[in-house]
Formats: sequence, structure tokens, C-alpha cells
Amino acid sequence: MSNESKQPAAQAKTLSAKQVGNLLLDNALYILMVIAVIVIQIVNPNFLRPASLVNILSQTAAYLPAALGIAGCIVLTGTDLSAGRAVGLTACISASLLQVVGSSSKMWPEMGTLPVALVILIAVLLGAAIGAFNGFFVAKFKLHPFIVTLGTQLILYSCLLLYVQMGNNGGMAISSLDASYTDFIKGSIVSVPTGNGTSTPIPNYVWFAILLTALMWFIWNKTTFGKNMFALGSNEEAARVSGVNVFATTILVFALAGAMYGWTGFVEGARIGSNTANTGFNYELDAIAACVIGGVSFVGGIGKIRGIIIGVLLLRLIFVGLNMASVPQDLIYLVKGGIILFACALDMRKYLVKK
Repeated sequence: MSNESKQPAAQAKTLSAKQVGNLLLDNALYILMVIAVIVIQIVNPNFLRPASLVNILSQTAAYLPAALGIAGCIVLTGTDLSAGRAVGLTACISASLLQVVGSSSKMWPEMGTLPVALVILIAVLLGAAIGAFNGFFVAKFKLHPFIVTLGTQLILYSCLLLYVQMGNNGGMAISSLDASYTDFIKGSIVSVPTGNGTSTPIPNYVWFAILLTALMWFIWNKTTFGKNMFALGSNEEAARVSGVNVFATTILVFALAGAMYGWTGFVEGARIGSNTANTGFNYELDAIAACVIGGVSFVGGIGKIRGIIIGVLLLRLIFVGLNMASVPQDLIYLVKGGIILFACALDMRKYLVKK
């Protein structure tokens, strides 16, 4: 009897150890990032001070909308390599339409400064049109999103290069932005005390990002479109049999992603303040990495808004921290690539275990 009682106990211990191991492996990326934050804080004690935290929050808000957009494409077992160039094009167009009247560097001297609301509409609609273009080719011709968006990326970059050379610009950076534009994006209504009678303002685009996140959460979780998106990502054939319009849903997912890129471009135009053809470069890599870190799976049909927020925040923590720790910029790209590979490997491991 004693030997029989020992066997279940040993099995329980083995099972428990296996569960702990799986838990550690599933959360390895988070654990490594927490360790990295602790090390960076030791190297540079200013890392987690209020001013630095506001900076991290602001950068998170700037990159979050693009990640929320591209996440929908990943839910459909796809991706979007054109996101960064869509951000760059909409940023340059937004900036060129909102330059100071009378400035010697004004791209379109004959055009006055347009209302901010109108330029937002132009940027978002242009982004949505780019996304719908991608979605059409994916849905109509059954092409892989990787190939479609790679082609669109090259087309958009060519358009961007041509645009910055148009008008009175001649390929120079688009700057001298109107105060109505910069105040709308970078102005502040709330500041965080940082000690010694000083404070750090929280820019307006942080609040805009919060509103967009709430909107995307509602779309993903409370609408028929959101349910259809996850059903299509989980099993296209089953979704079609269930009555989901695969063609329309695919186009709408990519169009919604493009609209988010358009908003990101509008924000970046003012946030950067001096826009060139390199604006938006590699934004899609940050967005994809954040989504995978946050649990949006490339196998499709899996993802949560809160996970995307966590993924973007963790990446910003790491990248800001590496800069504050005086890590060379070239090595930061190495870290970024490593995070993407590691996150994808963990994602696939979870899929294979479930399968």
C-alpha cells in the first residue's frame, strides 16, 4: 500500500513540475523583458522616473493604433508589410496640407491651411483605401497577404518618394507645421509632477489612442463584424458554411487596418514635425512584434486587445531603456529581430501543443 501511495504522489510532483516549466516557457518573453527593465534601471536610475515613464507612455500611444490595425490582419492568418509606408505617406500628406501659410518651405504655396478635421478625414480615408486595396487582392485572388502587402509596400514607397518632390518641396523635409495641427496632437491638458516644482505634460495623442483602443475593443468583441473576423481566422471554410461573407469581411479587416495606419500617419506628421520619405520606416515590424508578444497568433483566430496594449508597452519599455542604457542603435535592430523570432517560436509552440 505504501508503494502504491507513493506512485500517485510522484506523478503529481512530476505533473506539477511540467506545468511550472510550461508556464515559464509560455511567459519567457515577459520574464526576460522584466529582467531587462530591472537591469536597465540599475544601469540608469532615471529609467523609471516620471518624465521617462511619460515618454514611454507617449511612444506607446503613438505606435498603438498601427498595432491595433495590423492585429486584425494577423487574426486572419495574414500580415501587412505595407503598414509603415502607409503611415509615411499619410504623415507627409497630412503635414503638407497643414503647413504655416506664407512659409517659404510650404509645399503648396497657393493652398491655405485646411481644417484639422478635414485632414484627419483625408488621412484616414486614404489609409482605408490602401487597406481595402490589399484586402481585395487577398480575398479576390486568394493571394497570400505577405505577397500582396509586399507589392503594395513598394508601390507606396514609390508614391511617397514622388510626393515629397512635388510642389514647392523639392524632396526636402516637410516642416513648418501650423499651430492648429501641432497643438491638436502635441498639446496637453494634463501634466504629471516630476518633482522640484516641474511637471511633464501628457500629449493629447495619448488620449486619442485610448479612445481608439476602446473603439477597437468594441468592434472586436461586441459587433458581428468582430465575430466574423475571428471565425474567418479560425477556419475559413467553416465560417463560409456558417454564412460569413468571406470576401467582404477580408476587405473590411484590411480597410480598418489601413484606417488605423492613416490615423497613425496623421499623428506622426505632427509628432515628428519634420517629415521625409523615411517617415514610418519599419513601423510594421514594431507592430507585428507587439502583436505576437501580446498573444495575437499567426495561426489565426486568436488575439485580445489588452494583449496588444501589453505588447506595444513592453517593446517601448525595452527600446527606450536600451537607448537610455547607451546601447548602440545598430544593436537595437538586432534585439528587435530577436524578439520577433523568439515570439513567433513561442507562438508556434503553443499551437503545436494544442494540436
